[in-house]
Amino acid sequence: MNISLQNVDKVSALLTVKIEKADYQEKVEKTLKTLRQRANMPGFRKGMVPMGLIKKQYGTSVLVEEIDKLMQEKVSEYIRENKVNMLGAPLPKENNANFSTDENFEFSFDIALAPEFELALSSSDTIDYYDIDVTDDMVEQQVKLYTQRTAKYDKVDEYQDNDMLKGLLAELDENGNTKEGGVQVEGAVMMPAYMKNDEQKAIFNGAKTNTVLVFNPSVAFDNNEAELASLLKVKKEEVANYKSNFSFQIEEITRMIPGELNQELFDQVLGEGKAHSEEEFRAQIKDVIKKQFEADSDYKFLLDVRTYTMSKVGKLEFADELMKRIMLENNKEKGEEFVNENYDKSLEELTWHLIKEKLVAANNIKVEQADINNMAKEATRAQFAQYGMINVPDELLENYSKEMLKKRESVEALVNRAVEAKLSEALKGQVTLNHKAVSAEEFNKMFQ
Repeated sequence: MNISLQNVDKVSALLTVKIEKADYQEKVEKTLKTLRQRANMPGFRKGMVPMGLIKKQYGTSVLVEEIDKLMQEKVSEYIRENKVNMLGAPLPKENNANFSTDENFEFSFDIALAPEFELALSSSDTIDYYDIDVTDDMVEQQVKLYTQRTAKYDKVDEYQDNDMLKGLLAELDENGNTKEGGVQVEGAVMMPAYMKNDEQKAIFNGAKTNTVLVFNPSVAFDNNEAELASLLKVKKEEVANYKSNFSFQIEEITRMIPGELNQELFDQVLGEGKAHSEEEFRAQIKDVIKKQFEADSDYKFLLDVRTYTMSKVGKLEFADELMKRIMLENNKEKGEEFVNENYDKSLEELTWHLIKEKLVAANNIKVEQADINNMAKEATRAQFAQYGMINVPDELLENYSKEMLKKRESVEALVNRAVEAKLSEALKGQVTLNHKAVSAEEFNKMFQ
């Protein structure tokens, strides 16, 4: 068997595979013998069918299959051993092989080659890095979330903002009387603090239990179908029929009393003995938020590295005709129109992929299984942190991350994240960082 590669130009090549009978004969005969042992044909005992009949019936299909397997194995081996920087898969050219009569075969493949380019980053390259400001207000909001978890709920006699009301809701007619056959909801629950209209919200200020108030739900909730349907216990499509006033007789007023900022809460949130005072607790909460923001800043940094390096490298040359054929082969169901519409965007993504590969190689970045396991734990920890859960037991993190590692697509995503995390850390030490302090709001606007 002979495989050769001839460059057509800088970004394409022709791969030629020559196969002789000696390359495949042994495997073909072995497969045919196995088929003979299993074959059931009328007039012959099992395993006693003449080989001539087996070859006549199965010979061509077995030959095609064995040549295909041999070619895939050897071509992959050749590309790997000769370090052919190929894009996509080899595209077979038309051939005139006759598997019924020929013994020697020659196949040709078009190959798209990755373009060659130089790229190096150093301290002479300056890239923006955004430091997101962690404000006292952010810390306060997070602390409030923790105290709300240990809150208790008291029944009170007079309404204050953010209290929850429970009572009898009744539809009124144009004269202000309870409408006959109108909507009535017993045990209706609502929080006036969530009303969109300030005038309607003010109706409830200072209200006491057993008070009957009149308000307009449609105005109060700005015609929000979901909220009104939930409150009035009607279907969303019926909400538009209820524009009149309603009476509300207050039966209960419930107030949330936040939990205390004490040692029990500190230990519950951060772990035992991690903080011994409110000052220490708030400082550590601030550090947690800052760490979360650093991950966001690193993500934005890599986006800016992408823009910077793509501009530095410039437009790369690709074998456009071959690349479009490869793209069409991978998107047969979407057709040529899809390829034509998305080709430029796909080249942009491919250019960044090639740049990233070069940067990863230049920085000798490798991802081991331990890195993937740690990334799974960090991803799990981040998910819990979104819900304010910081002190998550290692056993729980381990169990959740193990489940994540069972899914192939999750593992691929984790590998990519581990690569990018290592690459970001390496590049931050190579280039000159132009630190820019921004608020969370300013940072988020960069992605709109």
